[in-house]
Amino acid sequence: MASAAEQLASNLSFSSFSKATELKQRIWFTLGALIVYRVGTYIPLPGIDPEAYANAFGNASQGVLGLVNMFSGGAVERLAIFALGIMPYISASIIMQLMTSVVPSLEQLKKEGEQGRKVINQYTRYGTVILGTLQAYGIAVGLESGNGIVTDPGWFFKISTMITLVGGTMFLMWLGEQITARGIGNGISLIIFSGIVAALPSAIAGTLELGRQGALSAPVIIGVLVMAIVVIMFIVFIERAQRRLLIQYPKRQVGNRMFQGDSSHLPLKLNTAGVIPPIFASSLLLLPVTAAGFANSESMPEWLSRTTALLGHGQPLYMVFFALMIGFFAFFYTAIVFNPVDTADNLKKQGGFIPGIRPGERTAEYIDYVLTRITVAGALYLVIICLLPEFLISATGVPFYLGGTSLLIVVSVTMDTVAQVQGHLLANQYEGLIKKSKLRGGKKRR
Repeated sequence: MASAAEQLASNLSFSSFSKATELKQRIWFTLGALIVYRVGTYIPLPGIDPEAYANAFGNASQGVLGLVNMFSGGAVERLAIFALGIMPYISASIIMQLMTSVVPSLEQLKKEGEQGRKVINQYTRYGTVILGTLQAYGIAVGLESGNGIVTDPGWFFKISTMITLVGGTMFLMWLGEQITARGIGNGISLIIFSGIVAALPSAIAGTLELGRQGALSAPVIIGVLVMAIVVIMFIVFIERAQRRLLIQYPKRQVGNRMFQGDSSHLPLKLNTAGVIPPIFASSLLLLPVTAAGFANSESMPEWLSRTTALLGHGQPLYMVFFALMIGFFAFFYTAIVFNPVDTADNLKKQGGFIPGIRPGERTAEYIDYVLTRITVAGALYLVIICLLPEFLISATGVPFYLGGTSLLIVVSVTMDTVAQVQGHLLANQYEGLIKKSKLRGGKKRR
C-alpha cells in the first residue's frame, strides 16, 4: 500500500497549483527579482569607449573572461554594473568552507548550529567585499592599460569603477538571499542559472544561421540537439544517483514499554562535489589564455605563446590537464564538504550503527571507503560531461559551448527548483487535509 506522501504526490495537478496562493506569490517574486538582475546586466559602466572595449574583449573572450561572461549573463561582454557577477561571493563561500575544516575556532562555530552559521555567513560577506574590491581594482587597472578603452583614466575612474562593481556584487548577493527566503529555489544558483539560460537563444539562433548559410550541415545540427537531450538525461540520472548505507537502531525501553529497533539509510550522492570541480579546473586552465588575450602579440614571451597554443580548446594537452584537475578537485572538495568522522560520531551518539560494522572509528573508515569509491565514479562522470563539448567543438566547429559546466548548472538548478515547488504543493495539500479533518470533527460534535 502506498504511503500518504506518495498518494499526495500522485495527486499533484494544475488544480492543486492554482490553490497554492503562497507558492504563486513566491514564484512571482522570484521572476521579478530575476528580471531586475537581467536589467542590471545591460547598464554599462561610465567612462568606457564601447568600440575599444568590444575589440579588447573579442581578443580575450576565449579565456577566463568568457567563462565569467557566461556566468554573468553577458554582463562582462557589455561591461555592465553586474560585470563581477556573483563569483566573488561564491569564491568567498568556498574559502570559508576550506577554513572551517582547517581553523579550529571556525570549525567550532560550524557545530554551534544556527547562531554559528550566522557568524560564518557574516564572515563570508566580509570576504566577498574584500575579493570583490581586489577584482574590481584589477579590472579598473586592466581597462586603463587598454588602448583607448577608458575615456578619462585616473584615480577617479578607478574608485568609481570599484564602488560600482563591488556595489553590484553586493546587490546580487542580497538579491539572492531574498530569493532564497521569499522565493523558490536557491537564489545564488538561480542568478547564475538565469545568466546561462539568457545566452542560449542567441547561441541556438547563431547555430541555425550557420546551418542556413551552409557552414554547418543539417545532420550535424540534428546530431548536436539529440546529443544535448541524451546528455541532459544522463545528468539527471547521475545527479539523482545515491549509495544508501543501511543504518540500524537498537531496541529501546521507555517506561514499561519496549519499542522495536528502527532502521534508516545514510544517502551518499554519487557526485558530492557538484559543479565546483569543473569551475575550478576551467578557471585555472584559462588563465594563460586570458593573459595572452590582453597582451600584445609582439611583446608576448615565447613560452606564454607556446603555452597558450597547447592549452587551447580541443588541444590534447588541454584535455588531459582538464580531466586530471577535475578529478583532483572532485576528491578535494568532497573531503571538505563531507566528514566521515563527524558522521560516524553523530551516528554513535544517536545509537545508530551500520550492520556488521563496529560503531566509531570502524564506521568512519567504512564510510570513507564507500565515499572514495563512489567519488571515483562521480569524477569520471564529470570528466565525460565536461570533455564532451570540447570534442564537439574541435570535431564539428559548433560555435557555442554546449554542455559541460553550464549544462550541469542548468540541469541541477532546475531539478532543485522543481523539487522545492513539489514540496510546497505537498505542504499545501497537507494543510488542506488537516483543515478538512478539523471541519468534519466540528460537524460531528455539533
